[in-house]
Amino acid sequence: MNILNRVAVSFGLMMLSIPAFAEEMAAKGGNTDFVGLMAIGAGIGIGLAAFGAASGQGKAAAAALDGIARNPSAQGKIFIPLIISLALMESLVIFTFLVTNNIAGIIAKALGVN
Repeated sequence: MNILNRVAVSFGLMMLSIPAFAEEMAAKGGNTDFVGLMAIGAGIGIGLAAFGAASGQGKAAAAALDGIARNPSAQGKIFIPLIISLALMESLVIFTFLVTNNIAGIIAKALGVN
């Protein structure tokens, strides 16, 4: 399955979650559009953050290994900035996870799920 098919399947599964939220919210008289859009935004946000960090980390590691392969004596100068940059990329994903987890809590509160 290529990447385009995976993206289409993921997007389709996200769209299937909206009617599930809408049915519960309609029974409680809430605003279903806002909650559904928050759910889509949370899913897209964490997906983009994970995809961006993974591609960035892959490119950074490939460049570092290429530099070390061309000049093995530069390993000490390349290794520490590589680790710092990988940690910063991963911290952005963790921050996005916390934000989307907070959004999921708001959705659960709006639906009355404890």
